[in-house]
Amino acid sequence: MNQDEVMQQLMRAMPSLNGLPVGLQEEVAHNLRLIRLPAGTPVFSERDPCAGFPIVLSGRVRVSKALESGRELALYEVTPGESCVISTSCMIGAAPYGARGECATDAEIALIPRNTFDRLIAEHRPFREEVLQVFADRILQLMELVESIGFMRLDRRLAAALLGKGARVAASHQEIAEQLGVSRESVSRLLKQFEQSGSVHLGRGAIEIADAAALRRIAAGEQIIGGDRSH
Repeated sequence: MNQDEVMQQLMRAMPSLNGLPVGLQEEVAHNLRLIRLPAGTPVFSERDPCAGFPIVLSGRVRVSKALESGRELALYEVTPGESCVISTSCMIGAAPYGARGECATDAEIALIPRNTFDRLIAEHRPFREEVLQVFADRILQLMELVESIGFMRLDRRLAAALLGKGARVAASHQEIAEQLGVSRESVSRLLKQFEQSGSVHLGRGAIEIADAAALRRIAAGEQIIGGDRSH
């Protein structure tokens, strides 16, 4: 893929980059790096310096935070066209990464170096507004995550995590536990109780949703399953 094709793909993924002044567009095209990474490859690690501003063109990048317990808490995923709030924070604050990013699937990532990112933020309002809007949305999402961890029962968090993914959730107990930042044993124990109540059917590497209405009641706190609060 030549640089013109990369630029076209970048502008499709992030439409706010359309309409760049000629000089700025040429700078982006000249300095842009295209990175192709297989699933499971680290994109950045905690305490790494920020090498540039990544924009996912294809695939998914999972961002997580290591906990003192040795587990990892999934913070969010970055999909095509989205920017990463951790990377935005690093670029604006000139600070190292405070979390780690890993390819959840094979991914193509466009990396914009700091000097070019600074010019885009300063000189191209649509890009600045999009980056800051995503930043604000992610901060709100992270605040909700902190609230759910600190104050919401695990049965409610688990039920909410299973909803909105269709009739079949293709995830292992370990993957769900990592998403929620809790032990696999706690998730497995609650899922078994969900199954006994008729809310789900457990299979190998997948969970079938048997009663979505019941899960919604659990997520809303109208029905209590199990006694675990956080771990």
